[in-house]
Amino acid sequence: MEAHHHESWFTALLNQYLAAPANAALELVGRHAHDPQHPWADWMATQLFVALLLIITTAVLRTRLSTDKPGTLQLMFEGLYSFWKQQAHDVIGHDSKKYVPYLVTVFVYLLLMNLIGIIPAFESPTMFAMVPAGCAIATFLYYNFWGFKTQGPVSYLKHFGGPIWWLFPAMFVLEIISHFIRPVSLTIRLFANMLAGEQVTLGFIAVVPLVIP
Repeated sequence: MEAHHHESWFTALLNQYLAAPANAALELVGRHAHDPQHPWADWMATQLFVALLLIITTAVLRTRLSTDKPGTLQLMFEGLYSFWKQQAHDVIGHDSKKYVPYLVTVFVYLLLMNLIGIIPAFESPTMFAMVPAGCAIATFLYYNFWGFKTQGPVSYLKHFGGPIWWLFPAMFVLEIISHFIRPVSLTIRLFANMLAGEQVTLGFIAVVPLVIP
């Protein structure tokens, strides 16, 4: 029982009432929990908590939308949406508006998962490699899907070869390799930064336990 002493209240709640569904989901992918009575890890539960928090917040906000008297939360989300809409226009250009909902969702989701570690009862899920890896893979699949859909398979693959035809074979191979490395580099960047920040914080707490916390 000692191994579960530090689990958050939300993780304990899921392990108490939803252990069976979690074990069933793991079995579907050929995995088994180390402890069937506690299949939910903190990083898994916190991800779900953040997702539920976003869903509830947006659902409540939708019922209070107003053009005459917008609330603080509405103005905050409108500002965030406008910022990413402009960023998408500057980087992507034509027809960039349809990508903004995904960009805003990923940004807010990752931001909250990074910041939730500040709350004593939680730890940041992004300091576990599986979490940023999942987001990186989802983004990789997302932009490649739209690349194939909007440009067509031939045109989309052709741009990996560059403008010089006689360098096409070498450039194509290098670009494809670089392309598939992107999810790995994105995963390592976020995971390493969050893990390092957590370790530095724990180090300071250990040195000055009564002041730094």
